[in-house]
Amino acid sequence: MQRSKVKETDKWDLTKFFKTEKEYNALYDKVLDTLNKIVDLKDHILDSTDSLYNYLVLDDELGINSEKIYVYSYLYHFSDTNDNKGLVLRGKADKLIEKINEDTSFVRSELLSVKFSVIKEMISKDNRLEKYAFALEKLFRYEDHTLSKDEEQIISLATNAFGTPDNVFSALDNADAKFGTVLIDGEEVELNHSNYIRLLNNKNPKIREDVFKTYYKFYSEHENALAEMYKGQVKEDEFMSKVRKFNSPLEMSLFNDDISVDVYHNLIKTVHDNLKPMYDYMNLRKDYLKVDKLHMYDLAVDLVKGEPRKFTFEEAKNIVLDAVKPLGEQYVKDLSQAFENRWIDKYPNDGKRSGAYQWGSYGVDPYVSMNFEGNEESVSTMAHELGHAMHSYYSDRNQDFTYAQYPIFLAEIASTVNEVLLNEYFIAHAEDDEERLLYITSFLDRFRATVYRQTMFAEFEMIIHDKEQEGESLTPKLLGDVYYDLNKLYYGDDVVSDEEIRYEWSRIPHFYTPFYVYKYATGLCAAIAIASDILSGKKDAKEKYLEFLRSGSSNYPLEILKKCGVDMTTKEPLLKAIKMFEEKLAEAKEIVKKVK
Repeated sequence: MQRSKVKETDKWDLTKFFKTEKEYNALYDKVLDTLNKIVDLKDHILDSTDSLYNYLVLDDELGINSEKIYVYSYLYHFSDTNDNKGLVLRGKADKLIEKINEDTSFVRSELLSVKFSVIKEMISKDNRLEKYAFALEKLFRYEDHTLSKDEEQIISLATNAFGTPDNVFSALDNADAKFGTVLIDGEEVELNHSNYIRLLNNKNPKIREDVFKTYYKFYSEHENALAEMYKGQVKEDEFMSKVRKFNSPLEMSLFNDDISVDVYHNLIKTVHDNLKPMYDYMNLRKDYLKVDKLHMYDLAVDLVKGEPRKFTFEEAKNIVLDAVKPLGEQYVKDLSQAFENRWIDKYPNDGKRSGAYQWGSYGVDPYVSMNFEGNEESVSTMAHELGHAMHSYYSDRNQDFTYAQYPIFLAEIASTVNEVLLNEYFIAHAEDDEERLLYITSFLDRFRATVYRQTMFAEFEMIIHDKEQEGESLTPKLLGDVYYDLNKLYYGDDVVSDEEIRYEWSRIPHFYTPFYVYKYATGLCAAIAIASDILSGKKDAKEKYLEFLRSGSSNYPLEILKKCGVDMTTKEPLLKAIKMFEEKLAEAKEIVKKVK
């Protein structure tokens, strides 16, 4: 369906950013004016507390307004990636950010030209600087990873060319990808990102196989180009880590959040040590589906004999609002705004960016994009993305711009708390054992996809970056072999790792945001711990969680999380989550005995 044919009430309302093109251009000019004022401060930022404060205020203004332009431009573009106006806006926003990065490249090295003790002395003399104290502390952690002003400008110029692998992949995967058709019950159906998982849920194993093989045919036919794109990303990561004097791209990625690489390694090791529950679940699936071998294309099909329940968007909305009631009346009231004030872009259209996501800018409502299909997965996606939206909503309204943007390490927690609450709601309101089994296995599948599979992704990223550091050539065969071997390890001998799965790495957009995916796994484990405490009525659990949502980036993420009683430097949250997986699996086995 063309974007123009979608009802206005089913689209997000982007006029909250700009009502007219004139407003957009006026703010664009204002950003350039603010940028010029910052450039005028070159070599004088640290002249006095007044000059430092003036810079920090201008930097906030620059950040707020440039973010507004950037996010609006990309949301408009993502609405229909084939639309030329969106392409123009994206290009204009990209150029603006490039100019900002280049023109302000002197700032970091200028600030870091003195010891942090000098900055602390300035803060003690001027209370206007106190609110920036933590932000400055975080900056000065980069003291050993910052170069001279001239060198920083060269890096800025170089990084303007960075992002090309991601942009090329996005263009290929979202705008240019054509997967062909598959025969579904005698009808030719155009296969795309939006309907792929739904079609894999077909009860006919031959249809599932055709969908799977047809989908991956595109990636196998483009494996050389896709390998070059990802190789370019890995080389960017390696370049930046060397220039910034980190031991590895992984260390560089974790540094800003003050997270040790041990947390990353701990996740992988703990999951490796606990693969048996995953294997047991694969066995349950195989037995229930009555297949000799469980294939990769059998993992999305629901374990119910009849057709799963379908939901209208309105029904889904009401279910989500009911499910999050344990978070309190005010949370439900605030969340209702998403439906009343058009935060959500509901349905697929031609050229719309694939996948579901939430994005926004400071001072503007958060926005959610999804492709509602009417199944339980769509309801869960709604709850997930609205969890992100509420995290942004509360952070923006309780923090200054400096600390409003919560780190990605914490981002997946709010979304998955909502998912856990929704799943418990579904299980509690199931009408019979078969429906209950659907929701229990939905949790098991989500856990498989979020903890086991995302950890597998994280391990793949780590191995590939290590191989680049060791000087190995990242050929399509090497990328495919590494991924295929990991897939066999994580899924076990009772699952056939079909040949097509060796191309799965090439369709994962998050690989272009290095070392991001492990946060899905840690996020779900933390969310399970938090949601369990809230549902069990643990004293102050709800209040501590809401305070977490309001915290933004006002402290290091591990410290913010500890306020909820979750310490991700230990195995405890991971093991607690795996224990819940095992408990739900035991429930599923008991039901299967009755309904099989």
